[in-house]
Amino acid sequence: MTFLTALDAPALRAAGIPEPWSYGRADKVRFGEIDALGHVNNVAYFRWFETLRVNYLQDYGVHDYTSDAPRPRIVVKQVTAEYHAELMMADYIACARTVEMRRTSFTQHYALFADGGLKTTGSAVVVFLNEDGSKMPLPDTFRETLLKRDSTIQAGPQT
Repeated sequence: MTFLTALDAPALRAAGIPEPWSYGRADKVRFGEIDALGHVNNVAYFRWFETLRVNYLQDYGVHDYTSDAPRPRIVVKQVTAEYHAELMMADYIACARTVEMRRTSFTQHYALFADGGLKTTGSAVVVFLNEDGSKMPLPDTFRETLLKRDSTIQAGPQT
């Protein structure tokens, strides 16, 4: 498995990751992410999900995080994690998919797989803002990408 590069649906299936996951990245637990009991510290999952979200937005053409070109301000409104099984020092695959989009926001789901099983799931509600802090509609090209790659549901006009 190649670490720190985007994994598409065929690569995820080859690694044993089930549908509907179509985007992921492989990595490994680092010693600094372990707590006194030898488990991955809870905060590490949120960092992994954040890194995955940034990579997802880069790979989906929303933001490159390097240029000075005007881009949306991307704000996390809500984030959750549910721990299903302990994770120790291991290789893992973190997956993301956008399950719902509204006018100016979208909801992502996350899953973390290691040692042949699901370890953690999570979600985030992400809002696009203009530079002045007003809500920015999701760009049409991003909407089209979400529909094509993640089969995202278009919900009502709220945020």
